[in-house]
Amino acid sequence: MKNLRFTLIFVAALMLPTMLFAGKRVKVGAEQTSEYYPLIEGKRVAVMSNHTGVVGDRHIVDIMHDKGFNITGIFAPEHGFRGSADAGEHVSSSVDERTGIPIRSLYDGKKARPSDEDMASFDVLIIDIQDVGLRFYTYYVTMLRLMEACAEEGKHMIVLDRPNPNGFYVDGPILDMKRYKSGVGWAPIPVVHGMTLGEIAMMANGEGWLTDGRKCELTVVCCKNYTHQTKYELPIAPSPNLRDMKAIYLYPSTCYFEATPVSLGRGTDKPFLVYGHPNMLGYDFSFTPRSVDGAKNPPQLDRKCYGVDLSQIPDEEIWAKGLNLEYVIDAYQNLNLDDHFFRSFFELLIGRDYVRKMIKKGATADEIKAMWADDVVKFKEQRRPYLLYEE
Repeated sequence: MKNLRFTLIFVAALMLPTMLFAGKRVKVGAEQTSEYYPLIEGKRVAVMSNHTGVVGDRHIVDIMHDKGFNITGIFAPEHGFRGSADAGEHVSSSVDERTGIPIRSLYDGKKARPSDEDMASFDVLIIDIQDVGLRFYTYYVTMLRLMEACAEEGKHMIVLDRPNPNGFYVDGPILDMKRYKSGVGWAPIPVVHGMTLGEIAMMANGEGWLTDGRKCELTVVCCKNYTHQTKYELPIAPSPNLRDMKAIYLYPSTCYFEATPVSLGRGTDKPFLVYGHPNMLGYDFSFTPRSVDGAKNPPQLDRKCYGVDLSQIPDEEIWAKGLNLEYVIDAYQNLNLDDHFFRSFFELLIGRDYVRKMIKKGATADEIKAMWADDVVKFKEQRRPYLLYEE
């Protein structure tokens, strides 16, 4: 195995006060070509990315391919390389039509890491993908699994960092790793961790999260003109049902409906912006989920659901509430289904067993949030050495 080499590429802008960034465009890591092109010259390169890995209107794979770099493979996460597959849908490996580069799916239901043949096909692995900063959003899980493989095989990983659109706060309980580690929760972090992928990779190395305490040879190419207080608007929807910024801001609070019979709007024009059920009473708002691209078989398919439209809530109100369990509590109390409301997936998403118990006992959202307040304080202190951007 190669000697461990931590290569941190900092930009001078990181040390400037946040206010000086006003009016300056955030530049993602992929734009800092002078920082990583020399590291891949003459190397066999693999890329883990999807449709969000763009600079302007061009994909990083196309750019590097046209520059003559030897890209031997593309690793595709959940939703596939082009980002059109349903959540959790098995994605087959294929070939990129434009470049002819093999695409190896890491979400085909068969393997959690690349095969030995895949690992032998490259010297350097580039990660360039847009995350949304939540523990149950699976792109960081794919990255950590690749870190495991690279650490084991002595491969160099380069993370081309991108801003976290939910990076301005931390909220939620730290995952119970012994009971609830899964494909939607892979690290001991809160639901809203407030970190970029580059920072998570740094923390995984520094905190010994990889198997047997292995370290991955890691380079992080930072963004410019970005701090953790930057309200970064994504230029491309990161997955089929996170279509706009309001959905991304509400996602920490509405995703738990995935573990209930309640629809959160998949199969409508407002996924993650509404919630409802055919048997919910006392609501004027209604919607009917249909089979559409990105939601082929949504919950409550073709059934009229009654519930709540969250799409008009001001962003500032969503930011102030943070992870807000009021919506789940509202639906639970309205439907009166007791344990039939919750599925085991609920704990995998929220990360602790006390949340379901407190909801059943009638606790308020604020009372439950108080339970994880210490987790938030603890994690913010623990992550501080790994932050690459001003808080």
